[in-house]
Amino acid sequence: MNSDILFTPVRQLAELVRTKQVSSVELTELALSRLETLGPKYNAVVTVTRDRALQAARKAQSEIQKSNYKGILHGIPYGAKDIFAATGYPTSWGTAPVKNQTFDYDAAVIERLEQAGAVLTAKLAMVELAGGAGYRHPEASFTGPGISPWNPMGWSGGSSSGSGSAVCGGIIPFALGTETWGSILCPASYCGIAGLRPTFGRVSRYGAMPAVWSLDKVGPFAHTADDLGILLQALSGHDPRDDSTHKEPFRYDESKGKQPFKLGLLKGSTDSADSGVKANLAKALKQLEEAGIATVEEVELPDMPYEAVATTVMMAETASAFEDFTDAGHGAGLTAESSRRRIYSRYAVLASDYIRAMRVRRKMSQTADEVLARYDAVVGPSYPTVAPPIDKEFKTAFSGKGRDIIGALGNIAGLPSVCVPTGFGDRGLPTGIQFMGRAYSENRILSIAKAYQGITDWHLQRPPGTTD
Repeated sequence: MNSDILFTPVRQLAELVRTKQVSSVELTELALSRLETLGPKYNAVVTVTRDRALQAARKAQSEIQKSNYKGILHGIPYGAKDIFAATGYPTSWGTAPVKNQTFDYDAAVIERLEQAGAVLTAKLAMVELAGGAGYRHPEASFTGPGISPWNPMGWSGGSSSGSGSAVCGGIIPFALGTETWGSILCPASYCGIAGLRPTFGRVSRYGAMPAVWSLDKVGPFAHTADDLGILLQALSGHDPRDDSTHKEPFRYDESKGKQPFKLGLLKGSTDSADSGVKANLAKALKQLEEAGIATVEEVELPDMPYEAVATTVMMAETASAFEDFTDAGHGAGLTAESSRRRIYSRYAVLASDYIRAMRVRRKMSQTADEVLARYDAVVGPSYPTVAPPIDKEFKTAFSGKGRDIIGALGNIAGLPSVCVPTGFGDRGLPTGIQFMGRAYSENRILSIAKAYQGITDWHLQRPPGTTD
């Protein structure tokens, strides 16, 4: 079977499986082979779940042959960030001190995908503790720095590095990741794929390592916004084991939505961006306007300490989340030298600072909702830089040259955002655009991203050396 098939969007791939043109076992065996050969090339894999995958694939194939088809995800292989528990396999959290820990249950998202008939093929690499210890260099993972399939010297992003690389390289059709502040949008942007950060509470975090309870979100990676909608519907819904989850499940609306969409270009969002990021964003917005898909006007948010509030909340809550880890002395075993020190710095955050940040956070969330109520989405770069080199300390990554208002606000307010590729910038590395909406507006922002992908072909581009 030609490896190109694993680049096929989930909707089309599912039709091949449903009509028995391709079997789940064939797809799974191909994915397993690529995980074992290409996966290490990108430092993308922690554990290949071969036995579990083949058992699930055979079951799916038998069910489909008997006309017991469960739906679009039935028989489709995928990978999960190694932050999620999976029965029978280690869950490393990306860090050496606990790389052999196991749990005797599946995370909620893996349960849901199993119910849909999807096939777990691998636990994927991540930045250690999902960046909860802080990190200054791509090496902060015991599996090595995540590598972009587009450039062997480009980082694949964090903290869901393996998920980004594996989808980008056509190793698996889709993957799961998590975001606290940038950990889905960053790898998606750096790898030139589609990524969705859902509204806080859309998807259960049961069985996932907690980092920042009030910020952590679970979301998918794929090649198209349409696939992200399909996946979110399968993943979402109330879970009594995670009391933050919304009671109403998400229902994906496949229609185009009401056009033209009204977009607000966040003022200053490209001030610190690379020239290629800036140029590609401008081109994307022009294409949306010329196609009659959207109108664009500049919008300015009130001047508030968005990043400072997000940082304070993160520092305080990670200190609590990793208290057992640090009390056990595991901090000394972190891979990145800077992380061994920084994991303890979180304890310096005062309770009064955390409470003050939470109070300001409520005001910020209210302000954001008032602004977003006037638009279908706020738009900006997925990330203001292309992927930094894997052999350099972070200096300009993560908006190091300026502010990251859209990322900080989106996460502290729990807002959904979807990103898709817009082309290539410096060193031949991908750039992206993100559409951020009001809480629970995933259908709207997915419709905008889907419409943009309908007039461009960046999502069809494939990295060199990834196809037969």
